Amino acid sequence: MIYKLTSGSTQAQAGVVVRLRCPVCRQRGTFETVVQFDLQILGPQNYFAGLRKCPDPKCTAMVFFVADQTGKVMDSFPAETIDFDATNIPATIQSALEEAIKCHAQSCFVASAIMVRKTLEELCRDKNAKGANLKERIKALSTTLVIPKELLDGLDDLRLLGNDAAHIESQEYTKVGKEEVEVGIEFAKEVLKAVYQYSALLGRLRALKKP
Repeated sequence: MIYKLTSGSTQAQAGVVVRLRCPVCRQRGTFETVVQFDLQILGPQNYFAGLRKCPDPKCTAMVFFVADQTGKVMDSFPAETIDFDATNIPATIQSALEEAIKCHAQSCFVASAIMVRKTLEELCRDKNAKGANLKERIKALSTTLVIPKELLDGLDDLRLLGNDAAHIESQEYTKVGKEEVEVGIEFAKEVLKAVYQYSALLGRLRALKKP
């Protein structure tokens, strides 16, 4: 059967293989077919659209997707997100970074960068780092945290990324786009791992020792 669309026409086709990270449980996998056929969008480039289900039986989240003929996902709803393990991370910090990740998934990169900066604000608050502004609070934070120097040095770069997103006059970065925000989120994740998760992992390892 054929349907008319403004960009071309569609027809039912056998499904393509769709692999992505589940937006709900955040596990990667090959998503299961929900109906027998996908919708093929005919035009200058052919695309497929349809529904898929997370293969994890504990999740089974439904995702609508648009993919090219190779199965590469061009867009999905809910959107695929960057993975983030929130174990042992305080709720306010977790919430800020998760919002940054959600904004990134929706291509709202300026908003995402601002929420990365918010993550730093919450980290300073949780660690009782004092100062008249975020720059001073980060400096105070560096005197109390025991984490690699490279991570401490990068905290100010994250602050500047957030500044560029929030203030037009800032020119530390050429732009605040997809790549800049992705690196910022990944760096923030590593900082939070060092601050909140490594000690807990060490504790689990030591608990395995014989009495």
